Amino acid sequence: MSHPTRLDPATQPDAIRRAAQRLADGQLVALPTETVYGLGARADDDAAVARIFAAKGRPSDHPLIVHVADAQVAEAFAAELPPVARRLMARFWPGPLTVIVPRREGMAKAAAGGQDTIGLRCPDHPVALALLREALALGVPGVAAPSANRFGRVSPTRADHVESEFASDDLLVLDGGPCEVGIESAIVDCSRGQPVLLRPGRLTREELAEAAGEPIAWSRPEAPDPDAPRASGTLMAHYAPRAKVHLMDGSALVRALDDLIPVLMVGPHTVPRVAVYSRTAWAHRGGQPGVVFKVMPVQPVSAAHDLFADLRDMDALGVEQIWVEAPPADAAWDGVRDRLGRAAAA
Repeated sequence: MSHPTRLDPATQPDAIRRAAQRLADGQLVALPTETVYGLGARADDDAAVARIFAAKGRPSDHPLIVHVADAQVAEAFAAELPPVARRLMARFWPGPLTVIVPRREGMAKAAAGGQDTIGLRCPDHPVALALLREALALGVPGVAAPSANRFGRVSPTRADHVESEFASDDLLVLDGGPCEVGIESAIVDCSRGQPVLLRPGRLTREELAEAAGEPIAWSRPEAPDPDAPRASGTLMAHYAPRAKVHLMDGSALVRALDDLIPVLMVGPHTVPRVAVYSRTAWAHRGGQPGVVFKVMPVQPVSAAHDLFADLRDMDALGVEQIWVEAPPADAAWDGVRDRLGRAAAA
């Protein structure tokens, strides 16, 4: 089986240059960001972007986020940068924020999924920024980079996660270590007047509104904005492991365990059937046949950081189901709650 080529910029001084040249040549590069690893191609080359859609198995009308080196470069892709977008960019770039703005005609149509808007982000990761700047010097204004995984599956937060997704020796993976944030960027639509949060991330709606200087509406999965542009990672079913994810509150999880354990105690279980991911219910039970417990962090920042890696670890055990204790309703948990809800809908 073929494997991607992994380069570590910390120990291989030519790694960034080699990756930038591949982007300039229209090839794919997997790159670390502070959120998750992305599968990147030069955003101004529709043929290069088509390689992303093909590698991921992603519908070509589902738009990608374009990563740029700074706010000035973003203007190459934008017909305009509305004042609210500029205020958000000034406060949170580089960082885990994507703004959707009107797209410059003739620019990055494939990356935008054919829409007349485009999502732009400046990542806060030294390897990503070094790559974007090196690529810019070679004539690449920005890099379209969705998460580096098969479409609809769990996003990667380590280089080895990327390698497990793509059995191809034609892919170069830049290893920047584990991602700091762990879930994708917040997406704010700034293209229609009032800003609208299309996907929550680590940044809360209150933080975004304070920086924007005006209220920010929220297009929730259960009550989507029908006029919103399509945006990356906003499909109802997404971020899903192979095992079926079930969300339930702590008391319902304990009751489900009470009902399940007697069933599982009948007969040998060489492979666990159920993984339990909980802040509280794991303390209710010790080791049980057919069940594996994994602790969800009690702090939302830590939970976001660990979420995708933990889902991948549980999935790797071969379990049939993953039972997850629903996160609290606090705003700080919105990003984690969003990802788990979409995973459970798959």
